[in-house]
Amino acid sequence: MLHSYFCDMHIHIGGTRSGKPVKITASRHMTLTKILEEASEKKGMDVIGIIDSHSPEVQEELLDLLERGTASEHKDGGIVYKETVLLLGCEVEIKEEGRGEAHFLVYLPRLKEMQEFTRWLSVRCKNVHLSSQRIHAKLTDLQSCVKDLGGLVVPAHIFTPHKGLYGSCTDAMADVLDPTLIYAVELGLSANTEMADTLSELQDKTFLTNSDAHSLGKIGREYQAMMMAERSFAEWEKAIRRIDGRHVSINYGLHPELGKYHQTACQGCQSQLPADAAGRCPECGHKRVVRGVAARIEQLADRMPGQHPAHRPPYVEQIPLDFIPGVGPKMLEKLYQSFGTQMNVLHRVSEQELAAVIGEKIAGLIVHARAGKLQVQAGGAGTYGKIVKTQGVQKQS
Repeated sequence: MLHSYFCDMHIHIGGTRSGKPVKITASRHMTLTKILEEASEKKGMDVIGIIDSHSPEVQEELLDLLERGTASEHKDGGIVYKETVLLLGCEVEIKEEGRGEAHFLVYLPRLKEMQEFTRWLSVRCKNVHLSSQRIHAKLTDLQSCVKDLGGLVVPAHIFTPHKGLYGSCTDAMADVLDPTLIYAVELGLSANTEMADTLSELQDKTFLTNSDAHSLGKIGREYQAMMMAERSFAEWEKAIRRIDGRHVSINYGLHPELGKYHQTACQGCQSQLPADAAGRCPECGHKRVVRGVAARIEQLADRMPGQHPAHRPPYVEQIPLDFIPGVGPKMLEKLYQSFGTQMNVLHRVSEQELAAVIGEKIAGLIVHARAGKLQVQAGGAGTYGKIVKTQGVQKQS
């Protein structure tokens, strides 16, 4: 029997137990154990991918959890911790000759394979302890190594101008890698299914919507529901490859205009600019205009919008709790204390139950956010979009 599981497969580790950095731009509170606790006890994630599992000190902390019996290895791959299963991942950066750099996610079934991958990485990058390192290898070399270790390679945030496959590296997959070994791609925060399916070469790929969390609060801001028999690497791989009925059943993603790179904009003054803007900003003269994801997809599109393959699941544009006006840390804590996890708040608790705890106004906003009905202002050039209109939502009495 298949069950639906919530999965967020792109979470960064900010630092080790000893305080050494892993992902430089992530919060130092993002240690392995704190991520596991947050995902299991507050966010309600069934499966998470920690994509800095290659770092030797992270592996030491994981081994300690296993030795103490706090966590256990699943026979079919993955690490079981309370109500959550951790899949071991790694993010790497590759720059093909004459092209921009791009990020790729590597997922491996067990700790022993990840340790072997760490050894492979250590002779191809400057500092194997850090996240998202530039490695001296071709993409096809990476694919070959990961295939031999029984893992999968997933291009990360593929449309973003900052190190996305299409945003920075290439117009077509086949120019830089073997597309037959790519079963899934990560859309990134600034794109959705409607946009991505205008590229014909993505029609057979599974779409992933992940948080790319750099702080504990961002875990689960994007995720997907996956139909699997249980939570393990083997089942997750089947879902990615759509084997034996396993599949992604719903993508829960940001409204793409909330993403940091949706709209073409000036990095200096943040002015939103025409899609074809280039060179210096006409508003402030700043030399850095960042092409938006929407403009890049329009440039690459070879299919009309609305043409989806039969296997494509619904994309639910959902606004995370911390984007909603009035929902700060104290309000979040009140919600967790009353309803357990973020997944309960977003999917299971009625508006009446919410209103009894946090008032009708905020409850109404959360219900509108569930359905993607709040109006947003598009983000761009590294700045998130924001909620700009909440009219029509019942006010708190």
